[in-house]
Amino acid sequence: MKAYEIRGGFGLDNLVSCERPDPTPGPFQVRVRVKATSLNYRDLMMVEGRYNPRQKLPLVPNSDGAGVVDAVGPGVTRVKPGDRVMGLFAQSWLAGEASRTVQASTLGGPLDGALGDTMLLHEEGVVLTPPHLSDEEAATLPCAAVTAWSALVTQGGLKAGDTVLLQGTGGVSIFALQIARMFGARVILTSSRDDKLERARALGAHEGINYVTTPDWDKAARTLTGGTGVDHVVEVGGAGTFEKSLRAVRVGGTVSVIGVLSGGAGSAPLTPILMGNLRVQGTFVGHRQSFEALNRALTLHGVRPVVDRVFPFNETRAAFEHLKSGAHFGKVVIRVD
Repeated sequence: MKAYEIRGGFGLDNLVSCERPDPTPGPFQVRVRVKATSLNYRDLMMVEGRYNPRQKLPLVPNSDGAGVVDAVGPGVTRVKPGDRVMGLFAQSWLAGEASRTVQASTLGGPLDGALGDTMLLHEEGVVLTPPHLSDEEAATLPCAAVTAWSALVTQGGLKAGDTVLLQGTGGVSIFALQIARMFGARVILTSSRDDKLERARALGAHEGINYVTTPDWDKAARTLTGGTGVDHVVEVGGAGTFEKSLRAVRVGGTVSVIGVLSGGAGSAPLTPILMGNLRVQGTFVGHRQSFEALNRALTLHGVRPVVDRVFPFNETRAAFEHLKSGAHFGKVVIRVD
């Protein structure tokens, strides 16, 4: 099998192509020929050594992959050769609460991930691909889409008429936009570029705020809601945006913390959380039950992921650099096979 692995140290210079023996599925295992993999900011942080500096190397990165089952081991009943599938981010998280065991079962670190033409997974750790999606589209779902669904639906109880504030136009935010629209929610979205705001409006966002020309975007969001504040903020910025998210949300509202694009270290302002009776929830992607519910909704509504650009396998480094630049709108995908 062909793959890329982080070898000898962290950094994009240490992301190198390699060949490994083809794995043979054992009991309850399936072998997936990967057709496409998408990039998450987590993958970039993993390659650069910022996500887990103690991660054992070599490691095949990337949490998201989609492909076709080409062999199964003894006892497998959930899928069969020829089925189109996606890998579950946390291989052991099927339903219920997360745990340390769940956190230790994630693809792309600590377990080898999808940046290769073959994955060996447990049968419980694969999910059938919605039939209306291409492999490139399906490869965007396991982390970003499930995270957005978990934040808004599984944990957030999103309902028609709610107002959701989204930050930027990366994978999670664009999926959250599409999910919010499916539920009949109002969407306010921030970006540093007016052209991206226009594209978001074309996808169904109701209002856009340019946070460069309007740095007090929290006040702008409150103004757009008649001074009340939004019901839910999907917080991807981290320490640099968290306080403004707390000021943008209504009394009794929810802030879902799912990213650290501007940094993960900072002091937590407890007073607005206390006085605003706010719910601040961390969202660690999600379990298989949420993934399957998301897929049913996408299929019912015919919703397709927004793919920014597809890179060939031999341009993997360029794909990571494109993600790092922040120029993308939606998801960055690598075609593996």
